[in-house]
Amino acid sequence: MTWRRVDLHIHTLASQMCYQQPNTTYLKILQKAEEKGLDIIALTDHNTVAGIDAIRSRIEELELLERLKRLRDDERRELEDYRRLGRKMLILPGFEFTATLGFHILGIFPPETPVRELEHLLLNLRIPADRLDQGSSEVGATVDVITAYRTIAEAGGLVIAAHADSTHGVAMRGFDFGGQTKIAYTQDPNLHALEVTDLMESGRRTTASFYDGSKPEYPRRMHCIQGSDAHRLDRDPRDKHSLGIGDRVTEIDLPEVSFEALKAVFLGKDFTRTRPYQPALAVDYVRAAQERGPTIVQSFHDGFSRQGGRLQAILRDVVAFANTNGGTLYVGASAKKGSQVSGVDRPDEASRVVADAVGRAVAPPLDVDIDQLKSQGKTVLRVTVPKGDNPPYALDGVEVYIRQEAETSRAMRDEIVQLVRKSIVGAPSAQAAPAAQAAAAPATVAKPPAVAAAPADEHLIPPPRTGVEIVEVTEREGTKYYTVRDLRNRNVVQNVTRMSARRLWRYAITENESAPVQEDKVTWRGSIGLVKAYRRAGRKFYDMAQRGSDGHLHLYYGVTDDGIHGDWKQFVAQPQ
Repeated sequence: MTWRRVDLHIHTLASQMCYQQPNTTYLKILQKAEEKGLDIIALTDHNTVAGIDAIRSRIEELELLERLKRLRDDERRELEDYRRLGRKMLILPGFEFTATLGFHILGIFPPETPVRELEHLLLNLRIPADRLDQGSSEVGATVDVITAYRTIAEAGGLVIAAHADSTHGVAMRGFDFGGQTKIAYTQDPNLHALEVTDLMESGRRTTASFYDGSKPEYPRRMHCIQGSDAHRLDRDPRDKHSLGIGDRVTEIDLPEVSFEALKAVFLGKDFTRTRPYQPALAVDYVRAAQERGPTIVQSFHDGFSRQGGRLQAILRDVVAFANTNGGTLYVGASAKKGSQVSGVDRPDEASRVVADAVGRAVAPPLDVDIDQLKSQGKTVLRVTVPKGDNPPYALDGVEVYIRQEAETSRAMRDEIVQLVRKSIVGAPSAQAAPAAQAAAAPATVAKPPAVAAAPADEHLIPPPRTGVEIVEVTEREGTKYYTVRDLRNRNVVQNVTRMSARRLWRYAITENESAPVQEDKVTWRGSIGLVKAYRRAGRKFYDMAQRGSDGHLHLYYGVTDDGIHGDWKQFVAQPQ
């Protein structure tokens, strides 16, 4: 495996309506890519493949002259340069397609793909025949984004949302084109990656952090890369946003330089195999992770021991991530932002210990990736856990854990049942794993009974997407039993007691028992209201309420900023 420098968004002279240096040549474009040390490039002109066609046609012309022994010296040097560059770099054909409403999509294909095949594909995407060679980003009415994703993917292409967080991007900021539309445009299974412009930045508000699988409405973790979107050879000194070839590069860990290996990365679940390339400064991935802090897909372990409680805590997180949405553990680093890294002694041995423990104690079998990162002169283990294909995963055959927000918790009976259901639906021919059967033995897979205390109310607006709702309370032999709804995944868990409840649930139950909500103290906006806002462990939380049409009061405890949407936003100061 070798880290390769990749720029999958390069324009040529064929983007004639917007290329900024029309007096350059196609050969100079390839030579500039070589100068920048690129291993893989994609030529992605606006709604045309005339650029790659021009390069191939020129090579064919020179080779014909060579066979006829009519090459001049300058033409011989030109042909030798084309051949050398073709051997040194993987040059992929593609295009930047403009979908309905102006959203841009990169389609990238194997190097041997015929130009005529790509032109036929563009026609199927409704690029007018008389505009196939214009290289313009404005081509009139074409197909919608979802259809474009599917069409390009079915043709064998790599589908990437171009500059997704910026102008003409499917996740552009400051432009509200509908929440469900944005979810569909960024979570579609035919979309392989998002190209973003802020990959070098850190913190919770970056595009990569937003699409890391931690948001309830965006559960699919997305590969995020960067590309130069170069419309010139070198960066424009008068405009920092006008980049040249190779000015914004992604490094990808590949077993070989091929289209197949490249595509396999984006189809896979290993998110450690892509990173932004920074020639002058090494990226401190641990510091960047600490900026984001613990989330549903990220955890930290300040210390490490080869046996005992610290190793067990790591294994619990591994199981929880596999049962939830995958995730990354940093071993040897605190979750506290800006804190000193403690590191791991004898990291090679520690990596083997963790790998052996996962193989021995976690069932069904689970493949995790363990690598080593340098931060502040110390070595930190990064353990990448995929979302498991065969849940529930269990520790030592009986202990099933899940991830809830930034915490790992033991799964309750109903949650284990739901994991079993997912496994059955996802793999109907698969048999339940022995560990799952043992863990879920007391449970049945029957549908839980409807909760009478909170009947369906078609007039309710959708609740927040994080936090919990207490749906029903019953008392048996002096003990109160709660039915709790997890607002992230809408799972309903019954028979929760104050003693058995995990942290957020215990908070909700305690509030419900000791500080019942007084409706006249709620800040109401129509039928929805804010009970209170508070901070815990440096994060802001909200307790919220909603009146049903029948007068029933729905209470939502522990809502985070990630779960605020729609009409609920009026209670929160939104960052610009």
